[in-house]
Amino acid sequence: MKEFRLRAWKTEDAESLAQAANNPAIARNLRNVFPNPYTLDDAIWYINDSIANEGKKQISYAIEIEGRAVGSIGIFVKDDVYEKSAELGYWLAEDYWRKGVMTKAVQMICKEAFASFDIVRIFAEPFADNAGSRGVLEKAGFTYEGTMRNGIYKNGEIHSYCMYSILREEFIA
Repeated sequence: MKEFRLRAWKTEDAESLAQAANNPAIARNLRNVFPNPYTLDDAIWYINDSIANEGKKQISYAIEIEGRAVGSIGIFVKDDVYEKSAELGYWLAEDYWRKGVMTKAVQMICKEAFASFDIVRIFAEPFADNAGSRGVLEKAGFTYEGTMRNGIYKNGEIHSYCMYSILREEFIA
């Protein structure tokens, strides 16, 4: 596995973030709020937002490899009737795919989220055709709950997405 660490975002991460994130292969598997192309201004906005909201029902970390921010991972506690659930989101620069980084990062942030928040469930919603992300979740101990058929609209096309979750009592770090 490639050596990495999860850490808080810093304003000086903007350039490496913009470089790592500016990839249509990454954007194609994320929500539309993740822009493509991904500019330095997008990186600055994201970092500032992450810093401003850290600890406010969320954990948002840079994934650092060789001293550079090359990905992002976060847990976001929901509200209303979903207040005991949190959503997991992540992405990683393509150069580091299939090296075990994201599976371990998911396990690390889930451990912290269960320790930090009064939640019983963490869920993720990868696109159905994103085999890499689905594999990460399965290796990290998440359970596949089902496919939401034709549930998303991305780049002018209808796609399905999957629901995965891990419960507090299932989590073994």
